[in-house]
Amino acid sequence: MLDVAVQHESDWPELDWDAIGAKAAAAAVEQTPFGELAAADAVIEIAVRLTSDDEVHQLNRQYRGKDKPTNVLSFPMIEPDLIEALTQNSDDGEVILGDIVLAYGVCAHEAAEKGISVEDHATHLIVHGVLHLLGYDHQGDSEAEAMESMERAALDTLGIPDPYLVRED
Repeated sequence: MLDVAVQHESDWPELDWDAIGAKAAAAAVEQTPFGELAAADAVIEIAVRLTSDDEVHQLNRQYRGKDKPTNVLSFPMIEPDLIEALTQNSDDGEVILGDIVLAYGVCAHEAAEKGISVEDHATHLIVHGVLHLLGYDHQGDSEAEAMESMERAALDTLGIPDPYLVRED
């Protein structure tokens, strides 16, 4: 089972972020080999924080050495190759996968540039963050293509168009 807890600050629109976060996380996990684990008896926990650019800026500087806000940060709590073993061997059947943090200003600005809703863009960023928690990355071209393919597939199940299509207006 996948348990997603969402905390949001007042700058974010009043939406059912718990449901949005849960659907985005589930869609992401289903695109990976970990999908079967999420359906098993173990409880896999993810925390999502929807916050300000200032907070994300501080976290980005502290943990990544980058002195600017970014759209999403992921903080995995366990190594991906240990997830299956931990879900099978944890005392209480719970595994804390990690935390995802989104910056409202950056997210809203990017959504406006793309001509999409903040909700859809935040959903994409949560999918992206969950894949990072599961060990996927986009450092090289092949890694980026694989991760983007999983993102597209997850978002398609949620009725959200491909965020990587180049729009010509």
